[in-house]
Amino acid sequence: MSHMAREPYANFWPKVTDTAFVANSADLIGDVTIGEHASIWYHTTLRADINKIVIGDYSNIQDNSCIHLADDYGCYVGNYVTVGHGVILHACTVEDECLIGMGSTILDGAVIGRGSVVGANSLVTKGTIIPPNSLVLGSPAKVVKDLGPESQANNRKWAEKYVKVATRYTERVINPGF
Repeated sequence: MSHMAREPYANFWPKVTDTAFVANSADLIGDVTIGEHASIWYHTTLRADINKIVIGDYSNIQDNSCIHLADDYGCYVGNYVTVGHGVILHACTVEDECLIGMGSTILDGAVIGRGSVVGANSLVTKGTIIPPNSLVLGSPAKVVKDLGPESQANNRKWAEKYVKVATRYTERVINPGF
């Protein structure tokens, strides 16, 4: 049975906009903010107990992902970001219009520049600063290519697709015969 948890921590309750989709099995704990038309998918945990987590507008955090933080760093995900299945974001910043590939890990203080793509199963180590529009691969992750500004538009399309998919889920809740 699914159980979406929205739990307080130290008097901070998660804040979720009315247009966001949060799957029933997702866990949001503490100082979490979910933006307009964002989606948080199944079995995903966002635990903001020692700092804050902010998920931007039109961004999606896919199934089985985990977002946490550190005393010195919150976790910030910009607008139109796609975070693939099974990703760990720990105390990092992902700027607008990025794509974070499945199974990737991004560690404390790392910043993923706008329009970048982090390939599947990449490990972005502590404090790494990735320039905008970069293709990042490997463990430890390295910039392998400049994708140019068109990367932002391509990544935005993935995020927009997830907005459409999430809308179908919310319509189904409103109209069970959908």
